[in-house]
Amino acid sequence: MLKRFFIICSGSDTDILNSCSVGEQNKYAGIGATVFFTAVMAFIASSYALYTVFDNLYTAIFFGIIWGLLIFNLDRYIVSTIKKTGNIIDEIIQASPRIILAIIIAIVISKPLELKIFEKEINQVLLEQKNELTLANQNQIAEQFSPNIASLQNDITNLQQQIDTKEAEVNALYDTYIAEAEGTAGTKLLGKGPVYKEKRDKHDALLAELQQLKAENKAKITNIENEITTLKGAYETQVASTQPIISNFDGLMARVNALGELPWLPSFFIFLLFLAIETSPIFAKLLSPKGAYDFKLEDQETAIKTTVLQNKNQRETLLKTDSAINDRIYTDLENEEELYTYKRKKARELMQLQADAFIKHQKNAL
Repeated sequence: MLKRFFIICSGSDTDILNSCSVGEQNKYAGIGATVFFTAVMAFIASSYALYTVFDNLYTAIFFGIIWGLLIFNLDRYIVSTIKKTGNIIDEIIQASPRIILAIIIAIVISKPLELKIFEKEINQVLLEQKNELTLANQNQIAEQFSPNIASLQNDITNLQQQIDTKEAEVNALYDTYIAEAEGTAGTKLLGKGPVYKEKRDKHDALLAELQQLKAENKAKITNIENEITTLKGAYETQVASTQPIISNFDGLMARVNALGELPWLPSFFIFLLFLAIETSPIFAKLLSPKGAYDFKLEDQETAIKTTVLQNKNQRETLLKTDSAINDRIYTDLENEEELYTYKRKKARELMQLQADAFIKHQKNAL
């Protein structure tokens, strides 16, 4: 049962193969088994690849089955269409397009399995790429908010400098009227005289201005700090909203690109393995000698071809003979007086009718 299934997978004629030896049957059963298990590997590879795209197991399995059947049909077609002619050059020319197609299929099958085999290494590469993208994303978003935040911080600095400047002036006046009272500066008279009172009044007036400036600037600084907090909150919100896009940066294309960042030699050997599996049925048929199955298949095909050619030649001969007979018949009829007289009579009647119809048409026109 299993042997018959693999023979069907090889694309060979089961009726012809049943009349061949067991060894011949085993050869084609082995070719069919290779075709079948290649399709199984294609199903597994495509299911994994599609799972990374759809994130749905059942969808991936459904399309994986379709892909596996497609690869099975292609492989079966490739193997079944290679005919043994006995001329190795003709066979290689015949097989070259099929070998190219087998190479393409091997690449398509091997790539998803490479993604699974090197999944941990690919995840490490993707993590590094995600970190780089996160920093780049934060910097790009920061460029939208940083100028406004910096401008607002400069406004706070300027307001604080106004307070510091005014406070320095107040402190200078305080030192001046204290020195006047102590007699260490100014008039150098000990006690609180008119000059002291003048300087004290000037200090108190400037101190009142300082208190008012502090209150006004503090309110302004508070408003500016609220604006800065709002901008920083907007920045954090935008970063948080864009981060899931970066976190999901692990699709099929991203994994294929990440695989390209890894050393190429292990991936190349896996590709060679699948290339050998995919092309082995083709080379098995090319390298194997012409067996009983090939002779019987050729005999059956040439028999049909001969029958078709015979039918074609017979139809051509029949047509040629029929044409020759018709030529002779019409040549004989050409010289018959009775046929000439009859046809002359009918032509005369036709011309009379045409003349009558013409005269009637002319009368109606007048």
